[in-house]
Amino acid sequence: MMLVVSDTTPIISLVKIGKLDLLQKLFGRVMLPRAVYEELTINAKFEAEAVQIRECSFLLLKDIQNKESVKILRDVTGLDAGESEAIVLYDEQEADFLAIDERKGRTIASQLQIRKIGTIGILLQAYDEGLLNRDEVAGCIDRLKMLDIRISDVLYESAMEHLTKREHGGKESV
Repeated sequence: MMLVVSDTTPIISLVKIGKLDLLQKLFGRVMLPRAVYEELTINAKFEAEAVQIRECSFLLLKDIQNKESVKILRDVTGLDAGESEAIVLYDEQEADFLAIDERKGRTIASQLQIRKIGTIGILLQAYDEGLLNRDEVAGCIDRLKMLDIRISDVLYESAMEHLTKREHGGKESV
């Protein structure tokens, strides 16, 4: 199984659409740095999700070893604590993927040559592996949009194109 480190938004997004279990099915376990874990379990706006997160056996809390790297990353990039810790933990754990959705965090991750996946990518991978069908993925994406989770028009169109190509036997992926 692959080792994945996650930022906050992919976890919240998957919880809100009832698909958190996809992380375990796809990756086995997902590491959360303390700042992300605390955002998910202490923040009052995520109260409903906090119990599910705390009881989730495949979400593993992992402390950062190099706190100075986190401070430097925050100071230089302006990323928040969760994003910064997730990037540092990805490096410390030599993870396979960083699950991250926010544009600024994804840009920094790309500059650092980090392999990343977002919520839509997770849904499409679940589709590619036969865990979700086309209608389920499209429904999940539509629910995310209804929940005011920002999905760019380009990403939406790309995802729909992926589903259509795969449905017609194509092998291209997003």
